[in-house]
Amino acid sequence: MAHVPPPPVPRLCLGVTGHRDTHPLLAGKRPQVEQVFNEICDRITAAIANEAQTLGDVAPVRLHGVLADGTDRLAAEAGAARNWDLVAPLPCGRDFYTAIASLPADGADVRALLAGKDAQAPDVQQRAAALRAWLGRVRLFELAECDAKLSPFLLATVDDPDNAEAARQFEWHLSERVAMAGRVMIEQSDFLIAVWDGALRNLPGGTGHTINEALHQGAAVVRIDPADPGNWHILHAPEELHANPSTEGREDALAALVRTALRPGEGGALRAGATALGNEAWHPRSHPLANAYRRVEVLFDGEGRPFRSLKEEYEAPEAIANGSAAATMQAIRDLPRLEADFATRVDQAALRRFAWADGISTWLSDAYRGGMIANFVLSALAITAGLAYQPLGLGKWPFALAEFLLLSTIVTITALGVKRRWHTRWFATRRVAEYLRHSPILQALGVARPAGRWPQGIKTSWPEYYARAGWREVGLPEVAVTPDYLRSALSDLLARHVQDQRDYHRNKSRRLHRIHHRLDKISEWLFILAVLSVSAYLLVELGAALGWLAADLPYLIAKPATFLGVAFPTFGAALAGMRYFGDFERFASISQMTAEKLDGIDQRITLLLSAENNCLTYGEASELAHAADAVVVSEIESWQSVFGGKHITVPV
Repeated sequence: MAHVPPPPVPRLCLGVTGHRDTHPLLAGKRPQVEQVFNEICDRITAAIANEAQTLGDVAPVRLHGVLADGTDRLAAEAGAARNWDLVAPLPCGRDFYTAIASLPADGADVRALLAGKDAQAPDVQQRAAALRAWLGRVRLFELAECDAKLSPFLLATVDDPDNAEAARQFEWHLSERVAMAGRVMIEQSDFLIAVWDGALRNLPGGTGHTINEALHQGAAVVRIDPADPGNWHILHAPEELHANPSTEGREDALAALVRTALRPGEGGALRAGATALGNEAWHPRSHPLANAYRRVEVLFDGEGRPFRSLKEEYEAPEAIANGSAAATMQAIRDLPRLEADFATRVDQAALRRFAWADGISTWLSDAYRGGMIANFVLSALAITAGLAYQPLGLGKWPFALAEFLLLSTIVTITALGVKRRWHTRWFATRRVAEYLRHSPILQALGVARPAGRWPQGIKTSWPEYYARAGWREVGLPEVAVTPDYLRSALSDLLARHVQDQRDYHRNKSRRLHRIHHRLDKISEWLFILAVLSVSAYLLVELGAALGWLAADLPYLIAKPATFLGVAFPTFGAALAGMRYFGDFERFASISQMTAEKLDGIDQRITLLLSAENNCLTYGEASELAHAADAVVVSEIESWQSVFGGKHITVPV
């Protein structure tokens, strides 16, 4: 018996960005900024407590920040005081970050800090000790793959202060790294809290740039102006950066941000959807009476053995980590320096929920699509059964009874499908499964779809929020991302997943093209046979009228000809209805396009892996992961647009 994975616990995820202590406005009004920041945190805490009355358990807030002095450190203190979960996506490795954030002016101190040792300058060592204390208290996601490449630039800036080119190069590279850490933070957060003076927003990695990126990604920003901290306000779109800020209704708007993150979409739909998913009955294997759709596929796909067994065994959630996902889990465990607990979190939060949703969805797919195909077949049989008494020369009532039973079966299947919501439940659970299918690969790379960039369902969005909440449970891995880590993640996780999905869609496209073509041809031939049967009867009538044939011959063949004239187009129409319902040609095209996109990504991965280690960067690797995710989401959206309105119904 499969065990139901527990639903994800709602969690608010925040990001923080802002000026450092060296900024004159923050330095002059730090107490006021700190007071306002804590007031906002208190309002967030109160809003969460209010939502918890409806939701039940809510996980501690997760706060993301880079722990620089100033705003980030202020936020960490506020989060720690409230027992929030603190996570730091660092733009470089911890020692490299300590070396630059401690502001050393001497080359010996830089080298000591890079080696994890103490600096000689008291003020530098004080800053280093304070930062190290925080680094030891939080979960770190260190983008350390470029540290070795950037170290010479950093040393050149202190060994030769007059080297303007070295300073420019280092500043450019560092800004790029900070911007990358900011992107990771945005992807992991529901909204941001920012302390910003409203000045520069085009400096990569700067506060204004991070705010602008967050708004473009659909994340709101709670902005505190250090010149007037009490005048904090909420930004929802990048265009608002050019408008005069409004503080009207800001408290309610902040509570709404929290509510949207914890109870998104249709109010309590996340909880209701998660409860419904958990209450689904688990079937360990497919039902033989629900295989009609898959039987049509194997009958017309031309791959042989059309009458082979179609029984499917559904993989239980607790078995998937050692079953179909064993290679993925082993690849995750083999990633260099990755925290041991990460694979366990992936198994429990992503894989088990995927297996549950996938098994439920597959069973519902058989019921819904198999039921509709059965309706097409039964309708054709009902019509022909009602007429079969004529060519057989028998009494009508047995055939009328057979027709009645067949029509009653159609009504029963349709009523069951509508009452049990086969289509709606299949639609929702399939979306959950597809979002979670590739999540372990993205999670190992610290990649996530920003909260404002998730697709919206046609009538319900709980599957998207369910999947997103599952991703949030895993969170960023605690690891130093090195070139070796990126190479392993790209080759053993992302490349393998992309290749498997590409091959799956290639084969699917070929199969569906063949199925569509064969159904189309058989429907045409059945129509031609109908024309031929009617034509033959008319020729016999003409021949009898002209005396070329026996006069009673038209009478003898009238009933068989009538039967065939009805049966051929009836079954042809049934096959055409199956072809229309299955939309095999359109799905073949969707899979073909998906395979081509994935093949392009695979080629890019191959090129990147062929480079030297010092050329592997997190930005390039994460971009490929995002590209693969975009292909998956695009395929899901295309699939939704095709099947969204095809509810089970009588075949009329």
